[in-house]
Amino acid sequence: MVLVVSSDIKRGETIEAGDLSVVRVSVDPALTPVPGSRKAELEGSRAAVDLWAGTLLTEQAVADNLVPGEGESLVGISLTPAQMPAERLYGGDVVRIVTTPGDQGEITDKEPVTIEATVVGVNRGEETGETVVDVAVPEAEAAELAARAATGRVALVLDARER
Repeated sequence: MVLVVSSDIKRGETIEAGDLSVVRVSVDPALTPVPGSRKAELEGSRAAVDLWAGTLLTEQAVADNLVPGEGESLVGISLTPAQMPAERLYGGDVVRIVTTPGDQGEITDKEPVTIEATVVGVNRGEETGETVVDVAVPEAEAAELAARAATGRVALVLDARER
């Protein structure tokens, strides 16, 4: 017995008791639906994606917290290979976005502007060779980071993963 979505739920909405039903189906081993015994446990959680009535519920479709969270913003930063480490980035990595010198390569005695962020997603564009890194930052820093990222004059620094 597994859980199926019984009424449409939009991404971010709270899952309520009437939104899920327990059904008996023969499930292919390649699928990972949520067991029917977990129905009560999932009430009050959030839909991580749009869920349509009649679909099997999977673990990936449910989240305890949405990203960005309260007080956070999500900013996408397009980076060339020279603007980021070759090391693969993972969701949850703590990074710093650092402003780099301008077109003339001017270097000053001032510390570069640095904004701490948390990686949420990474997508590499095959056509451009650039990588878009989605990062979560405090709302108060989102506009400045977006403006700096739009100039292309930023670099991503991966900090220690062990904390």
